[in-house]
Amino acid sequence: MDVIDTWTGRMACWLQASLRLGNQAFADHLGVALRTVAGWHAQPDLVPRHDIQSALDTVYEKAPNAVHARFARFAAQAEAATAQALRVSIAVVVRASEVLLVCRRDDGALSWQFPAGVVKPGATAEVVAVRETLAETGVHCSVREPLGARQHPTTGVLATYWLCDHLMGEPENRDVEENADATWVPINSLTRFIAAERIYPPVLTALEAHA
Repeated sequence: MDVIDTWTGRMACWLQASLRLGNQAFADHLGVALRTVAGWHAQPDLVPRHDIQSALDTVYEKAPNAVHARFARFAAQAEAATAQALRVSIAVVVRASEVLLVCRRDDGALSWQFPAGVVKPGATAEVVAVRETLAETGVHCSVREPLGARQHPTTGVLATYWLCDHLMGEPENRDVEENADATWVPINSLTRFIAAERIYPPVLTALEAHA
């Protein structure tokens, strides 16, 4: 049986489905209001308050093995769907002591990031990193080595990082709808553009050799 660190509305709904209970029956089983359960279905990312977290823990821990097995399947299916639908390949392109950045338009705000592209089914992440860098900035690059992968802490997508070498081309903004700018940035000034805590640690380590 897995230990649940923090319940969300989505996970509570998995537990409900695993128990094969309707909304009212599940609310009664937990000792919460019907509107609380309805709220989880409407807002799956909602985090229940602490006393309800404890109630969910108790119901989950006391449930029979068949319920745990069904819950695990829901979790595995959700993880697989997320990984398949939301995979991003990120290019960390270096030229001497500089790194390539794009300035994205995120819901009206501007945010400096490394060039990146969505990896669609059948595509290769390494190829996507090179292709999207060219499409976004006009810069030709080649992959030197992988830097690892993680579930991005802000977006939740599965992000794969590649250290890339500059081959030719000066950056220009070729995707004016998504980006506001594209430019080389001195590596020793990178954290003025992207907060250090937002940068994947292996990326910082790899860039230190070029600063």
